[in-house]
Amino acid sequence: MGLKIDHDACTLCEECIPSCPFGSLEIHSGRLVVLETCTLCGACVPVCPVNALEVEEVERSVGIDPSQWRGIWVFAEQRRGEIQSCSFELLGAARALSEKLNVPVTAVTAVLLGSDVRDPAQLLKAGADEVLYVKNEELSRFGVEPYSKVIARLITERKPEIFLGAATFIGRSLFSRIAVKVQAGLTADCTGLDIDTEKRLLRQTRPAFGGNIMATIVCPEHRPQMATVRPKVMKPLAEPYSSSGTVTELSADSLTNRVKFLEFVLDDTSHANISEADIIVTGGRGLQDPKNFSLIQELADLLGGAVGASRSAVDAGWINYSHQVGQTGRTVSPKIYIALGVSGAIQHLVGMQSSDYIIAVNKDPNAPIFKVADVGIVGDLFEVVPQLVSEIKQRKGVG
Repeated sequence: MGLKIDHDACTLCEECIPSCPFGSLEIHSGRLVVLETCTLCGACVPVCPVNALEVEEVERSVGIDPSQWRGIWVFAEQRRGEIQSCSFELLGAARALSEKLNVPVTAVTAVLLGSDVRDPAQLLKAGADEVLYVKNEELSRFGVEPYSKVIARLITERKPEIFLGAATFIGRSLFSRIAVKVQAGLTADCTGLDIDTEKRLLRQTRPAFGGNIMATIVCPEHRPQMATVRPKVMKPLAEPYSSSGTVTELSADSLTNRVKFLEFVLDDTSHANISEADIIVTGGRGLQDPKNFSLIQELADLLGGAVGASRSAVDAGWINYSHQVGQTGRTVSPKIYIALGVSGAIQHLVGMQSSDYIIAVNKDPNAPIFKVADVGIVGDLFEVVPQLVSEIKQRKGVG
């Protein structure tokens, strides 16, 4: 692949030069030239008024036969024996993808590693046609070395077409290691998945350039097509899946881990986990002072919800990072999301825009948060929130 310039058609108008985000186009000796910094993003192509630019596809030899790779795998993440909700979200997405791929029996496989996982069969009801449960005491707690060794071997033996995992701290560290072992590509932190049915390619969409654009990535030459997906972006199946599959237990021998587990320390700095909360009340820089987070906490407590925060509030040291919502924090999808004094930068919207119902309070009528809000209140949060708290207390009959 390369950027092709038709020098006969090029008029040296320089329209394309400012369009390049990497400054990779210059004019030298009366000719337009492409520098080595070009990433083939294609931003310059539609700008050219005489169609003198083209991103040229180059045929490459493929080291695998894609027709030998079939089925969608989901890494079922477990912690302390409990299967995590992100696994059910991915199985819901995998079912939708499998219908578009039109793959036969055992289309969706859940890969579970552990030693005493509670009720692995729940993965079948969540959308799996088969569960591969690798049991070993060394796998009871996550270790990137033994986990990647086991899964890479399974991939080599069984050849899945697609392999999905959650973009948690486990998924991020594990999938990059697996991708290197099996010589596959990997798209991290996806917020959207789709299928090019003609070419059987997984279309993986993720934020790029600090969240300012959305990039869709494909991996045509290697298998499996691997992606990690931000938790709470996908939805689990609304109804239990009628699976005729079974849980197949596999053994794993000769596992080593150079990392020694010492202890698990639970983060108890927040009253509720924002990743699992049905109601989240989030504060931003509009709070003006860290002590004003007490307003957020009071409202969240009355509603039985959790406290969230924008990155700017966290960076200012007003609240712990575990509360941060957004591209560099947690992705959430509550039933109700209340944003107070949050402007709504794209990096924040990526982390909460899939919420069922969004309420926003901001003094700026042009704040981006209002573009995704179901209810927007243009006003001073220090006037709105106390009135809201008073009304809720009155209706609940509390002082």
